[in-house]
Amino acid sequence: MNQPAPTFFPTPSVSLAIDGMTCASCVARVEKALLSVTRVMSASVKLATKSSRIEGNAGPESLITAVDDIGYGASLILENNQAEETKRSAEREKKARVAALLAFVIVSPFILGMAGMLFGIDLMPPPEEQFALATLVQFGLGWRFYTSAWKALRNGVATMDLLVALGTSAAYGISLYLWLRPSMPMSMDHLYFESSSVVIAFVLLGKWLEERATAETASAIAALGRLRPASARKIENDLEIDVPLDTIRVGDRVLVRAGETIPVDGVITDGAASIDESMVTGESLPVTKAKEAIVIGGTTNLDGRLIIETRAIGAETMLSRIIRLVANAQASKAPVQALVDRMSAIFVPVVLIIASATGIGWFLYGAGYEASLIYAVSVLVIACPCALGLATPTAILAGTGVAAKHGILIRDASALEHAAQITLMAFDKTGTLTTGQPVIRAVEGGDPAMVLAIAAALESGSSHPLARAIRDEAQLRGMAALPTVSGFELISGGIIGTISGERFLFGNAAALLQSGIDLTSIKARADQLNSEGCGLSYLADTDRKRLIGLLAFADPARDTSAAAIQMLKSMGIGSVLVTGDSKGAAKRIAGELGIQEIHAEVKPEGKSDIIAALKAKGALVGMVGDGVNDAPALAMADLGIAMGSGTDVALEAAGIALIRPDPRLAAAAVALARRALFTIRSGLFWAFAYNVVGIPLAALGYLSPVFAGAAMALSSVSVVMNALTLKLWRPKFLS
Repeated sequence: MNQPAPTFFPTPSVSLAIDGMTCASCVARVEKALLSVTRVMSASVKLATKSSRIEGNAGPESLITAVDDIGYGASLILENNQAEETKRSAEREKKARVAALLAFVIVSPFILGMAGMLFGIDLMPPPEEQFALATLVQFGLGWRFYTSAWKALRNGVATMDLLVALGTSAAYGISLYLWLRPSMPMSMDHLYFESSSVVIAFVLLGKWLEERATAETASAIAALGRLRPASARKIENDLEIDVPLDTIRVGDRVLVRAGETIPVDGVITDGAASIDESMVTGESLPVTKAKEAIVIGGTTNLDGRLIIETRAIGAETMLSRIIRLVANAQASKAPVQALVDRMSAIFVPVVLIIASATGIGWFLYGAGYEASLIYAVSVLVIACPCALGLATPTAILAGTGVAAKHGILIRDASALEHAAQITLMAFDKTGTLTTGQPVIRAVEGGDPAMVLAIAAALESGSSHPLARAIRDEAQLRGMAALPTVSGFELISGGIIGTISGERFLFGNAAALLQSGIDLTSIKARADQLNSEGCGLSYLADTDRKRLIGLLAFADPARDTSAAAIQMLKSMGIGSVLVTGDSKGAAKRIAGELGIQEIHAEVKPEGKSDIIAALKAKGALVGMVGDGVNDAPALAMADLGIAMGSGTDVALEAAGIALIRPDPRLAAAAVALARRALFTIRSGLFWAFAYNVVGIPLAALGYLSPVFAGAAMALSSVSVVMNALTLKLWRPKFLS
């Protein structure tokens, strides 16, 4: 029964950890260097995770050299080595935390003095203490800004750290000058040591919050990796052998006892159990699974003994795909970020020009070189674009992380942005809005119970989905004992068997007509059921050439499908049904779910044509599907959403994958994307607002370096905290 997994040939990629990046200008510089390397097709650099993903055939050595040459550090991130990445993130977070806390301890006398100023009380330390504290912060904790600024200057670029270094150095330098100048002993009243120190402290606080968000995300991904056990209990020659998990191959059988973690993706061949899939799917309630059910590696067997045949190993397992999708999404860049990067690349030079113009302008106005320098320093201090560089990546980190927690895998940041703009959602029917498993919709005949019992007996040995539907219906109606059948004979379109000396035929209309059975007596009812999209199978007594009855099959809607359509409607998003099934089946499902627009009997290539036509009308179209035939439409849509129960081809073509087959998650993905995009835009708004308001005020002399530094630092803190609110998001149907 094993089928080989589809083979894909993705573009080779390399992931690098980048050291020394501090702002969007750094990102642009590193990306430019990577793209200059021969055979690099694309490069995406992520400020929040301090990492890059490069596609192409370039070797890691040449990529690392290119980054080193422009003054940054780079190291190779090994594929699937989440432990290494988690450790690196944790170390960065620890260093940032220690630096921020130490900075605030040192500057606490300055903060107390600044608070006293608000009430007209002089609590500022003496000049000697101010100098000692400021020097410790400036050239101790703040030394990183000088090294980064030097790298920037050496490479002819202007970065945020250059602004920090220039602004704080200017504040520190002018304070030192005013304090030591002998001709004006009272100039100590105008010292700005606290400005340089508090600015550095707040910048370090922003760095800590940024690294904390990154470390939490890396830990979440690593936690997913730890779900898979290191070994498995392999069954070989009727013996149970504990072996390393990486020695298990497709087709191997493994034993999983109650309370143990399922080590592989596979199919249950023996046993039944309640499975806790919450860590993978987000579903809190255990799921009962028995023979032929699919299980996911990393989930927990709660109460049964299972023998599982392995269907996927290594990078092809569901858990590995989840990890890969989440990591790639967080390493990608939303289209809105590209605009931010371009703006940031010119932001710093513009600020330097404004600061210079401010100082020169005030000096020419007659303010004196000391006051002119202070005004110029204020412009430099308030203009640091920390918030601008953090708004998008921190929101994407938080958004993709919380989405994965609830069973929504966002392939990249672009998919997140597209999802927020969807105005119309197209759905496949079978396996997407419906279960994909037929059930008995009607049993017709003089004695429906007898019709069902004979049909169930004839199909007792078949594994066909229709046979399972018949047996399930018989069991549901309490038919524990079925008639004994002998003399089975398979014919085209049906099966014949003998029960109590009589021969019965169960099959399609063609099989019965071929055997001389007249179907006229039930034609009206059959036509009605056909018009509703039902499939029909007939039962006849072949000895008497007599029709006994029929069974009607239908693919039922999922319990959650109607809620999904209503959720989309409440968000102003229309729904369209696009299916290859009959018009009758499409109308029945659409009617049950409240979908107005239907496209039925559509060939696979026709689905993408319909999506293209919908887009041509001005709609931003999402497509939800699960089959190979849905892949072209998923790729054509503005956003493709693949059901987790679907095929590999569908998953590869989609921008978002749903871990469990619940259409409500498609609506939830759109809701989360809208929330994330709002968070990004509001973060960018505040980042720009601080600068748009603050820079002119500083240039006009209304903001001292002290208040300019506080405003700049608070902008970064507020943007990061705003992004982290996404971590509180939950789908409405779980609220």
